[in-house]
Amino acid sequence: MSAFPDGFLWGTATSAHQVEGGNTNNDWWDFEHNPASAARSSSGDGIDHFHRYAEDFALLASLGHNTHRLSLEWSRIEPAPGEFSRAAIAHYRRVLTALAGTGMTAFVTLHHFTLPRWFAVRGGWLAPDAIDVFTRYCAFVSRELGSLMPFICTINEPQMIALHGYLEGYHPPGVTNPVLWKRAGEALLGAHLAAVPAIRAEATGRIGLAVQLPLLAPARDDAACDAFCRAMRHEIVDRYLDGLATVDGGDWLGVQYYRKQWVDPASPTLFAAPPPGFPLTQMGWAVHPDGLREMLHRAAATGLPLYVTENGIATDDDTERVAYLEGHLAALARAIAEGVDVRGYLHWSAFDNFEWSEGYRPRFGLIAVDDDFTRRPKPSAGVFARIIRNGIAS
Repeated sequence: MSAFPDGFLWGTATSAHQVEGGNTNNDWWDFEHNPASAARSSSGDGIDHFHRYAEDFALLASLGHNTHRLSLEWSRIEPAPGEFSRAAIAHYRRVLTALAGTGMTAFVTLHHFTLPRWFAVRGGWLAPDAIDVFTRYCAFVSRELGSLMPFICTINEPQMIALHGYLEGYHPPGVTNPVLWKRAGEALLGAHLAAVPAIRAEATGRIGLAVQLPLLAPARDDAACDAFCRAMRHEIVDRYLDGLATVDGGDWLGVQYYRKQWVDPASPTLFAAPPPGFPLTQMGWAVHPDGLREMLHRAAATGLPLYVTENGIATDDDTERVAYLEGHLAALARAIAEGVDVRGYLHWSAFDNFEWSEGYRPRFGLIAVDDDFTRRPKPSAGVFARIIRNGIAS
């Protein structure tokens, strides 16, 4: 008997800048080429998904996937303020038509980390007209491509855009400011909430937001650390979930879970290393499968149907990936058995690809990509296909 409900969506996720290649007109391209930034390498040609999307979709469908999450590159679609590219829209229309032709359901993210260069230069998410600019873009894309977008995600991980970009300085714009961090988070949530009615006016797809929900814990058992953990939880988790629960926040919520994370006000980074005994990924993240179950319960308080829109491990050892996959899907099955309304699981990532400031070193993919762009499914891709076929996590 399947541990997952009828109609459950199974698939993988990618993002445009991480796989397409040649996205030279956005803030990430500039960040990658700034020697003073945290970026280790350039995204360069990506994995050439811009040209190979049709064969990539066919490969994923052959592995039993019935859904796929991808993003549109804003800087291609709107290369200058208010100037929209007909060629870019035609390209993404071909991409989404090819995806639909495989029988897979599209989850389309409108903003996955990258900003057009012109928007970043004028202040990005802290610009006074940021929400209006984003809403205009969402409305245009929905009007042009709405019939091909059954699921529409406004923003990928708004909390991580704010945290990494404005407090840690690890992502563009490379700022380390505790005040601007919170302002950016407020702007990103506001942008999502403003985009929902703008998209509804142009398209019939179901609208959602994808949030990363780490399981946060205090590094020490003392009052100051507990209080700091609660404050961090508010900024990274509660601000967004509570904000969605009080207004029309959309039709679904994407939950992205990777790790348990310990916070420490005495640490220069505000986070502490995992305690001894936790297995770690290539990213240094602590593997804790039951955290997915816990964070799904927290996300369920929004009252929205849930989809796991990212979950995966960076490792060169594919047996670790299999164990991670099976452990987290078992935790997901427990959450469903406990009454949480989860309707799909999308693994991160379909392919080994560019991993932001870490470059190409971390290997998240079910499918390896050689230097000549040859795709090679790993054993974990076969395990995932078996789970999809049998409906049981291990």
